[in-house]
Amino acid sequence: MSAEPPIVEFQSVAKRYGDGPWVLDRIDLRAKPGEFVSLIGPSGCGKSTLLRLIAGLSPISAGILRVADRSPEDAAAELAFVFQEPTLLPWLTVAANVELPLELRRMPAADRKTAREQALALVKLTGKEQAHPRQLSGGQKMRVSIARALTLNPRILLLDEPFGALDEMTREHLNEELLAIRAAQNWTAFFVTHSVAEAVFLSSRIIVMQANPGGIAHEIQVDLPAERSAETRHTRRYHELVAEVSRLLHSVEEN
Repeated sequence: MSAEPPIVEFQSVAKRYGDGPWVLDRIDLRAKPGEFVSLIGPSGCGKSTLLRLIAGLSPISAGILRVADRSPEDAAAELAFVFQEPTLLPWLTVAANVELPLELRRMPAADRKTAREQALALVKLTGKEQAHPRQLSGGQKMRVSIARALTLNPRILLLDEPFGALDEMTREHLNEELLAIRAAQNWTAFFVTHSVAEAVFLSSRIIVMQANPGGIAHEIQVDLPAERSAETRHTRRYHELVAEVSRLLHSVEEN
């Protein structure tokens, strides 16, 4: 039986803007369906740019990039993007914000309602449909943003530091909820973070990136059990992995 093809594959991909310096250079990376890949590295190493390339929001400058065995532009319907800010429209209710991408796709109202109800249930916001963003906490706003992405039923979910502005307790709780949602939907994730602990808790694999130009310095397989909870953070192996990734990250930052 042949191996399952990668859902995302970078082959010697490079990126620059105009005649500027190379932002990314010689990226070789393959992600299998269902993987949770975290990207960590110093500021300016191209983590967010890499997500934008996958999403087809910015063209590659060299190399080959395949997403679901297509060009990123042709695979746009296969993925959803969760940004660092929730990017909710303040004049719309939670229900309307979550349904917005489906409305833009001209999905019938009854189908939009079903998708919205399912997504809000996954992020534990049932009952908040008529609230406006100003009435929500930071964590609730991010849940709405995630719910909006989940209504698209993505095969690939791109997350660009979605929990970076939240307090540690809220962040850890949302990390646990995100893994529970992934277990229910089984999308492939690319997750940008500056938190080593978050990367270890969430990931099946961690990519440590270097800057000037951006590239892959190290890859770490996270051999924690697939099912993780708050107790995972108290295990010896979790702390060993946090220490290992921290060491590799510091070595990259010092160079």
